[in-house]
Amino acid sequence: MSEAHLNSKAEDADSEQNFARSAGRQLLVFALLAVVFLGALMWGLQTLASMVGSSTASAQAIDYDNHIITIAIREEPPQLDSTRATDVSSGMILGHLMEGLLRMDLNDRLEPAIAERWELTSAGAKFWLRKNARWSDGKPITAHDFSFAWRTVLDPATASRYAFLLYPIKNARAINEGKLPLSALGVRTPDAHTLEVDLENPTPYFDKMVTFQTYFPLREDFYRSTQGKYGADADKLLSSGPFIATSWIHGASMYMEKNPYYWDAERIKLNAINVGYITSDPGATLNFFKDNKIAYTTLGAEDLAEALQQRWHIQREQDGAVFYLEFNHRNDRLTRNKNLRKAMQLVLDMDELVYKVTKLPGYLPGESLFPVWLMGVNDYFRKEHPAPKVRLDVEKAQAHLQLAKQELGLETWPQLVLLSGDNPLSNIQSEWTQGVFKSKLGLDLKIDKQIFKQRLEKMHAGDFDMVLGGWGPDYDDPLTFGDLFASWNIQNRGEYANAELDRLVAVAQTSVDQTERMQAFAGIQQIMFDDAVILPMYERGVTYVVNPHLHNIKRRVIGPEVDFTSAYIQK
Repeated sequence: MSEAHLNSKAEDADSEQNFARSAGRQLLVFALLAVVFLGALMWGLQTLASMVGSSTASAQAIDYDNHIITIAIREEPPQLDSTRATDVSSGMILGHLMEGLLRMDLNDRLEPAIAERWELTSAGAKFWLRKNARWSDGKPITAHDFSFAWRTVLDPATASRYAFLLYPIKNARAINEGKLPLSALGVRTPDAHTLEVDLENPTPYFDKMVTFQTYFPLREDFYRSTQGKYGADADKLLSSGPFIATSWIHGASMYMEKNPYYWDAERIKLNAINVGYITSDPGATLNFFKDNKIAYTTLGAEDLAEALQQRWHIQREQDGAVFYLEFNHRNDRLTRNKNLRKAMQLVLDMDELVYKVTKLPGYLPGESLFPVWLMGVNDYFRKEHPAPKVRLDVEKAQAHLQLAKQELGLETWPQLVLLSGDNPLSNIQSEWTQGVFKSKLGLDLKIDKQIFKQRLEKMHAGDFDMVLGGWGPDYDDPLTFGDLFASWNIQNRGEYANAELDRLVAVAQTSVDQTERMQAFAGIQQIMFDDAVILPMYERGVTYVVNPHLHNIKRRVIGPEVDFTSAYIQK
């Protein structure tokens, strides 16, 4: 899922050395001891005051009596139409409002959801829906709600950027390309609680795919009643999941209340989730947490010292996402030139970016489109198929750059445009990239900073030479990354095209031999390196803190990045 994104503090050590060398050394030592003593006294008083007032202040983050928590999210969801949503913020909210046929449990295993059982064969899949599954207005959730949703996703008029995720279904791709009518989709509903699916080819991972938001149900009468505004506001949404959006003040807040008609309502312990703040400023969210206004926040490198001083319980995990410098391969862009891309590949030191520039805990330097956590046949994919290594070489890079200049018929290099987010981390990364290309290659980059929604629109429109992009997994299989740069994939925003890569994607999509599939992914990984299709920058980790009275939240690699559906409050 596309998506995402801090600065370090330093003490001035020279002043101590100057004091130690001064003539009044002894007096100053006594003065310093007094300062230390007074500082410790003040810290103790502040800690005591904090402890005395904690129950009152923390009520803002946690309402113990009513079982309500307050949180912050980084970005405003562009919209909450599950047939069109592609971003992390929308996915996080939808993961609390909606549920599909199957879901991932707290141990990241597949389990029944609206479907109480299912059957998957090489020819198709069959799902038996719960008879007590209901929408948030009390009406039954039926098999038709899934068939209607999937046809809506595939309807060319919807222009869903995730329609390709439904291509395993019989005739889905032809329908999405306008070659067949919607009625030709290989989905049948013999009764209200049975859903039968014909597959285009054997798809052994299809049951994992239906956990994703694009496969969520949609009730036809409600959808049509919104007159094209489904998912635009709280009253334009209908929930199949644990919570209902009862308020959405755009750009400011959202309120989600427990859905009383949810089939698994007894599992849900929170009565409401108050999204009290929408901000990409990490300093603001840290202060909100410190002031007990929110119950959860992520931490940046510069926040760790304070977190330790506050004695917060710091937690760390990988979140599954890969971030990269993506090129525009269209014919009207200079970045279509392979030698230019190879020159850039040979000068970007991702170890430097991760360990010296951003310095964010849990991050790993980028090496591949495929992150380290993906499984292969018997072990992790990247252990069975190691990523090719970039050997930094400025001299060789400059030779590639000279070849590119000749091939493009240039006398001088014009300014190239780097599209970026406008948050603090994106600023650091884009300015580092700009500086490296200038100092190593003499290339000028113009940084085009855009707010989240506008950046997405520019990416999809191809309005960039390069963009700081990323991808989070939609389902638990390497194909969720492997088909990203297939020529037909609408998420291939730079419009890269390679017939061999397309062939390998087709093998990975249809083969039931896991060894053959993993070899296909290894081939894709090699093409991504050889052709410098993208430059992997980092795999994102996350360091975070949770209010000690809030338990059982789940950070997910697959699904909403932070899942509060199993959370509960306990003093």
